[in-house]
Amino acid sequence: MSGPGPGRPVLIGVDGRSGAGKTVLADALAARLAPFARVAVLRIESMYPGWDGLAAAVDEGGPYPAALRALHADGTAAWRAWDWHRGAPGEPTAIGPADVVVCEGVGALSAAARPLLDLAVWLELETPARRSRALARDGETYAPHWERWAAHEEAYLARHDPRAAADLVVRLPSA
Repeated sequence: MSGPGPGRPVLIGVDGRSGAGKTVLADALAARLAPFARVAVLRIESMYPGWDGLAAAVDEGGPYPAALRALHADGTAAWRAWDWHRGAPGEPTAIGPADVVVCEGVGALSAAARPLLDLAVWLELETPARRSRALARDGETYAPHWERWAAHEEAYLARHDPRAAADLVVRLPSA
């Protein structure tokens, strides 16, 4: 992992499978750091071009690694967010300047992202608990896509092995 250079934020990646608690951890970390630094949270799900877009967003050439490179270059990044309700590209989105950017979502520790991150965190939680949490959070919107998304997660895990790349692995209790 690289160290932060002058004028660029510390970049923290928080990865794990759907429902593992990435958003909760990222928000808690941002809140804890906010009294001491300008903190932004980059939600990678805004970069997935739909339910089949995990690889397109996080692999080399995707908007997530491009955003990290931009944050390294000048402390800001911009991309076109995905409009999940319309199933089409949405509004332009930007992040920065910030002292710390917490990047959260499946794919945060992709191979293209790892050299750009200062800290890599992997969250683990058993599948039944993850599924229960994800469906409680997103309800019927997510339910028909659970298996489809899980297959994309499996492919991501096989290609990128994010757990092995993590500086910190947090195994959450199921109950």
